[in-house]
Amino acid sequence: MALRGITVVELAGLAPVPFCGMVLADFGAQVVRVDRPGTRSDSSWLARGKRSLVVDLKRPGGVAVLRRLCARADVMLEPFRPGVMEKLQLGPEILQKENPRLIYARLSGFGQSGRFSKVAGHDINYLALSGVLSRSGRSGENPYAPLNLLADFGGGGLMCTLGIIMALFERARSGKGQVIDASMVEGTAYLSSFLWKTQETGLWEQPRGQNLLDGGAHFYTTYRTADGGFMAVGALEPQFYELLIKGLGLKSDELPNQMSIKDWPEMKKKFADIFAKKTKAEWCQIFDGTDACVTPVLTFEEVAHHGHNKDRGSFITDREQRVSPRPAPLLSNTPALPSTERDPFVGEHTEEILKELGFSQKEIIQLKLDNIIEIHKLRVNL
Repeated sequence: MALRGITVVELAGLAPVPFCGMVLADFGAQVVRVDRPGTRSDSSWLARGKRSLVVDLKRPGGVAVLRRLCARADVMLEPFRPGVMEKLQLGPEILQKENPRLIYARLSGFGQSGRFSKVAGHDINYLALSGVLSRSGRSGENPYAPLNLLADFGGGGLMCTLGIIMALFERARSGKGQVIDASMVEGTAYLSSFLWKTQETGLWEQPRGQNLLDGGAHFYTTYRTADGGFMAVGALEPQFYELLIKGLGLKSDELPNQMSIKDWPEMKKKFADIFAKKTKAEWCQIFDGTDACVTPVLTFEEVAHHGHNKDRGSFITDREQRVSPRPAPLLSNTPALPSTERDPFVGEHTEEILKELGFSQKEIIQLKLDNIIEIHKLRVNL
């Protein structure tokens, strides 16, 4: 795989950092997740392909273990607010002095500097501060966050992954690691560059929810079907819009101009009435295979069984019969081969990893007696 031979140390956190670590693991990196003592289960649900080491970083002995681990690693991935790692004597100045090739990725909500850098927040707060939340929502309603995907996983985890890949690429030339300051606010804002670059085009001059791409247009929104399902319509171009009109049984010469904004609300009502007369499956029979840009809104129960997704193998099933998306993008020569094994238990690999680092059995036993590490092996009842 593309990242074969790359070793990553991931300090356990929520959502963005575990996702970043999972992407790296999916594409071949060896990822060790460092869990806190007393943790009974992984709350991230994004541990695929990783190993788990439990060590107490608040103890000098635990700090020494992590420094030994990072001395051999390519990437350190940490989720804490600024200053936490420095307080533990695990900041980049120390770790990169011991390992100049180490890439030190710091993924946080507000970044490593600025007046909000040390305060708590979640996806919706980062989305709000990026400006993007102000543009998301229906007309006349409060802004709403589209789940916790944009800031946590798009502007956060995925942007941080991109930063790590670029740093690895640069290191191949310079031989040196660097520090990555990945802010979820800035990552989300960067994702929204199109919104910023099109401000003077008139694309967003109407109030929120009344523009071309935010649900205002009758040809770029969703409609309920007779059986309670939904269809997504995205017929922006005139030639695609004409196919949409044809599929709905209408005649374009009897309708207002597609881009007549004042007629959009009435046209949405007309379209809604028509879509409500057939089931989702019936609309699929009409529009599948056409360029009308009309697709079913698939539920999680339906998505893996859809013909197109089955053709491409877009979803995978692990040994516990849990379905999840296949890693993307698909590389022709070195595709991701995600693990189908169960996720690791917290502390399952503690002893194994310490032995790889050169710790003797006696040292491992002493670390356990001192409550610096925890070992939780799988027990089989016969």
